[in-house]
Amino acid sequence: MNTIALVAQDGTIDFLSHQHIDAPTLFAALLDPERGGRFAFHVEDGTITYRQIYLPDTNILVSRFLGDEGIGEVCDYMPIDGFGRIVRRAKAIVGTKTFRLSVSPRPDYARARPTLSPIEGGVAVAWTDQDGSEQKVTLYASRPLTIVGEDIDAKIELAEGEECWVVLCPGHPDAPAVSAKYVRRSFDRTRDYWHKWVNRGSYPTFWRELVVRSALTLKLLTSSQYGSIAAAATFGLPEVIGGERNWDYRYCWVRDSAFTLYSLSRLGYYDEAESFIHFLMERAVETGESGLQIMYRMDGGGEMPESSLDHLEGYAGSQPVRVGNAAYQQRQMDIYGEFLDALYISTKARGKPAYAVWEKISRIVDWLSHNWHLEDRGIWESRGEPRAYLSSRLMCWVALDRALRIADVHSLPADVLRWRGERDKIQKTILENFWNPDVGAFTQFEGSSTLDAVVLLMPLVKFINPRDPMWTSTLKAVRTHLVRDCLVKRYINTAENDDGLGGEEVAFTICSFWYVEALARTGYVADARLLFEKLHTYANHLGLFSEELSETGDHLGNFPQGLTHLSLISAAIWLDRSLNGDKADPGYFEFKMMEDPDGIY
Repeated sequence: MNTIALVAQDGTIDFLSHQHIDAPTLFAALLDPERGGRFAFHVEDGTITYRQIYLPDTNILVSRFLGDEGIGEVCDYMPIDGFGRIVRRAKAIVGTKTFRLSVSPRPDYARARPTLSPIEGGVAVAWTDQDGSEQKVTLYASRPLTIVGEDIDAKIELAEGEECWVVLCPGHPDAPAVSAKYVRRSFDRTRDYWHKWVNRGSYPTFWRELVVRSALTLKLLTSSQYGSIAAAATFGLPEVIGGERNWDYRYCWVRDSAFTLYSLSRLGYYDEAESFIHFLMERAVETGESGLQIMYRMDGGGEMPESSLDHLEGYAGSQPVRVGNAAYQQRQMDIYGEFLDALYISTKARGKPAYAVWEKISRIVDWLSHNWHLEDRGIWESRGEPRAYLSSRLMCWVALDRALRIADVHSLPADVLRWRGERDKIQKTILENFWNPDVGAFTQFEGSSTLDAVVLLMPLVKFINPRDPMWTSTLKAVRTHLVRDCLVKRYINTAENDDGLGGEEVAFTICSFWYVEALARTGYVADARLLFEKLHTYANHLGLFSEELSETGDHLGNFPQGLTHLSLISAAIWLDRSLNGDKADPGYFEFKMMEDPDGIY
């Protein structure tokens, strides 16, 4: 919960930001196989078949190497001690196995030249960042390591049942010494931590394993130090192969974080919500009258200047490889709704918010009640012209509605008359100005004829009754124009809604799960369940999802993507309740009244 490493099926760490998730990379072969750098540890003898699993209810990864001459495995984990270490432990399971350890550190996005020096028990790697700061990591191993230029190499032969280990350690002078005893103890503590965290949650009966994996992934994206939550672990992975839609998602978006808290809260995890609210309230004091930027660095910093790493080839040749994100300067009015909705869910479980917190919240809501009509770039961060987007109007309604509910339930001081009046004005505006009778749907922005999958949120946030004819008509229009089997596009780029970028997007995975939940809430439970099951087949072998999916099932965009996993959790919980006949859920009777044996298809 400081940073995240991606491990390929062959046991290669081909992406790692050092030492924090939004810091420059130490390994980035994922973005440039030649120059990016990697940390490979695998069996090299014989014909190999690769298998990977997570140990149940943990974030401990096991990569297995199955061959005619035996079986070997490498176990990877990051100890829960705050020092950002990576432990890699190899073992010969069947037969004698030869492992190859090959480490090519390419720090600072492969812009810095590392200096490698032998030390007792390992190798020290030092370099100077672009800003002139001195950095260092140390690689400790239970077997001798060889320095070859700017790389580290070792060939290790293990007899059946024999183990060896290697530990990557960022420069922390107070960190415990690395030894076989440390490796054993850190494994036990890491496993126990994740088991205890999972056991604290309340999971659905159906699809428990999928939901647990999604929850664990969201937890990995949280910062144990700051309470912030990253949108994804990576940058530069393309939404369109060879295109320019290559963004840096290693930052804390208010929207994504609030959605994450909503999903974790529904599973019974509230500590993360309190940590994030504290993080955000500190930012609100710094930001000024409107209270919030749309996104922050993981340490709370407000500037993320965007630039391109032109020396990197890019994933499958997709350039530019961007770091930083200029969207931090955008106005996106929807963030207030997502945040207030998450706060509302949290207060339902944890009770009345602290008065100091409410003071800041009420100032933000006061500002919003005067400014909800401002044009912006919308929930999808268009690089086109500002507009009056449905997503922003809808979530501004949510913000005022949830603020009113919190104030009412907990008897908190608020400008209730103004808030209620503006909330109702927004509702009327949406129903009258965003409804296009020719399309038979609520459209992307005021006066448009284009559809946006964000409309699927309308019943999910309780803006509209799922039995309302305007909603059922909208749902059918979405299916006609944006849905293909179980995959849903967020919008179709046309001259009318040009987003300022070239290339046509594929299916956006969060929208696919929104569609499943919207179908279920509208009463098409059997159809929703079928599509939900189909979506599972697009997950990778570990149950992880990226941001988007091509029509051939390829993962596109940054990975793993928090938005995708949180929407999976929400859809699974709603479907589970309907299938279990949960009469305590207010939506249960809508299911029974709306059930259509023929389905929407």
